Amino acid sequence: MLRLTIAFLLFAVSVYSQDTIRTDLLKEVEIIHKRSLSDKTDKPLATLDKYLEKSNMVNMVRKGAYAWEPYLNGMASERSVVTIDGMRIYAACTDKMDPVTSYVDITNLAKVNVHSGQSGVGASIAGSIDLVRKKGAFGERKLSGMAFTGYETNSAQKVVGGALSFSKPRLFTDIDFTYRHAGNYKAGGGEEVLYSQYTKYNVSANVGYKVNEHSQVEASVIYDRAVNVGYPALTMDVGLARGVIASLAYIRHGWETKVYYNTIRHVMDDTKRPVVAIRMDMPGWSKTAGFYSSLKGSAGRHMWKGNVSGHYNKSLAEMTMYSNTAGEKDMFMLTWPGVLTYYGDVFGEDNYAITDRWRTTVSAGLGVQNNVVDDVQGLESLRIFYPEMERSKVRVLKRLSAAVNYAGDRWQYTVGVGYGERPPGVSEGYGYYLFNSFDRYDYIGNPEMKNEQSVSMNGAVGYRVGRFSGKVSGSYFHLMDYIIGRPRAGLSVMTIGAVGVKVYEQLGYADVINLGVEEDWQIGEYVTWTNRMSYRRGSGKGVKNLPLIQPFTYSSGVGFLRKSFSADVVVNGAVKQARYNEEFGEEGVAGYAVMNVSAGYKFVWGRNGLMLKAGVENVMDRRYRTFADWNKVPRMGRNVFMNLVWSF
Repeated sequence: MLRLTIAFLLFAVSVYSQDTIRTDLLKEVEIIHKRSLSDKTDKPLATLDKYLEKSNMVNMVRKGAYAWEPYLNGMASERSVVTIDGMRIYAACTDKMDPVTSYVDITNLAKVNVHSGQSGVGASIAGSIDLVRKKGAFGERKLSGMAFTGYETNSAQKVVGGALSFSKPRLFTDIDFTYRHAGNYKAGGGEEVLYSQYTKYNVSANVGYKVNEHSQVEASVIYDRAVNVGYPALTMDVGLARGVIASLAYIRHGWETKVYYNTIRHVMDDTKRPVVAIRMDMPGWSKTAGFYSSLKGSAGRHMWKGNVSGHYNKSLAEMTMYSNTAGEKDMFMLTWPGVLTYYGDVFGEDNYAITDRWRTTVSAGLGVQNNVVDDVQGLESLRIFYPEMERSKVRVLKRLSAAVNYAGDRWQYTVGVGYGERPPGVSEGYGYYLFNSFDRYDYIGNPEMKNEQSVSMNGAVGYRVGRFSGKVSGSYFHLMDYIIGRPRAGLSVMTIGAVGVKVYEQLGYADVINLGVEEDWQIGEYVTWTNRMSYRRGSGKGVKNLPLIQPFTYSSGVGFLRKSFSADVVVNGAVKQARYNEEFGEEGVAGYAVMNVSAGYKFVWGRNGLMLKAGVENVMDRRYRTFADWNKVPRMGRNVFMNLVWSF
């Protein structure tokens, strides 16, 4: 009853105030947050996964305490493009245990740009997420930096790191390092969640040199290494997840050209599990090289930009099952058969000011993709199911979008439409006996599928008056030739314990609806009341409920800020999940409400500052899980944390 009362009150306030978070959130690109470790966030050293969860547009599907998979607009990661500073990166894990977001740490993140729908660069349907890292700027000779540390009681997590920045009129450099180590966490009530530990190292560096007053070059590198990563929702853990990401860019006024290269290695193993049906190793590799060249300009009432990009990727994964019987041979197979991806793309956008308050935005893009199965053994394995399969397949991918935006003194409106196409992902097209521990099926890819297509509509209404601001937004996606795994009779399983085999195929259509309400209310001089609510609905032809779709979810928080002192009380919750996909292994999830509290103070002397932040998450030690928690793994129970950040 308490949860229903809270939900009703939040809804009533949203209808009454009709407000928006900030005017900039009605733009085509949502900036989740421009962030620094010295700001007044409730938990400065939180993981990037928890940070991204704060967006109404993003859900994070969780298989453990580390490396959650981002779902944009209620759709799986194959339907979106995730980049780091504009660079394409392909994960190396067939089980999605290393999403692109796992190779950046919150400590070197500046902001997150989110495109909804088909308006961004690259072939996608749900949209795109670009993680923008911090970098310095040219200026007077100056050295600055920070050191930080944190501790959490629940998992005994330790966070240690630091950063240095140096600038001169023609040079800047930045380097930062973060180390995280966590043991098993405890769910509400004190039960230990086994295999939820992890250790992570992240190093990020940027250097910029001003060639002359008009141009500059920038070089960047990320080294990220995670070891001994447990996944309680899966049958295997990760011994190593390593990413090396490098780039070199040339910038001249509104023109930027970047070349980049990244290599990912991911090794799944079960050596830490005491009892398994059969021992196995599952390593994966991904290598990507690419470029983009973007140009921005203006002419009269027009603001335009264009982008030309291309990349090459090789994705390879294998599995070795070790026999328990002496003298028997081990079994080896390629789960990704060395898939080569060649992709080229052109994109253009024009933003036209009809009046001072009305604007239109039109964008169009065209991509060409060629997939080649590089490994002969892998090709012959797939030809068991697809005898006429060609080694190479070329796809043409089109996208188009248009939007109208009004920005008044109090009211803001935006409405848009779009069309886009995407190819099957590597697993969807070429995966070979990939085991899904959620529904306990082996999955086989289908290289003969058509492009998935989507027609979308979106809109938002914002209102700001006095101390109130808020936004109501929504989007609708109608997907044609929707890609999904369906059971196929007559096929033998490969994995011990699997209940059957699913082959990727295409539904005639699927529909996804997203609704969100966001509001801020300034109460007096020092207190702010913030509310967020969101709801999604997904169904398809012959499928009543699409899997992993969020029920009605809400968040309400009161913040206090006066001079150097800040405090927050936040309640996060969701109603019961009544719509779920039994074929995917889902069950109903009970509603919940969880309270978090935090407080902080910043001490300042001269150019130096020391910020202390402490708090308690899940104050009532509630045992709960959400729709996004793989295989019913519960969330963390009561957790006391402390963050210290010293800046100079």
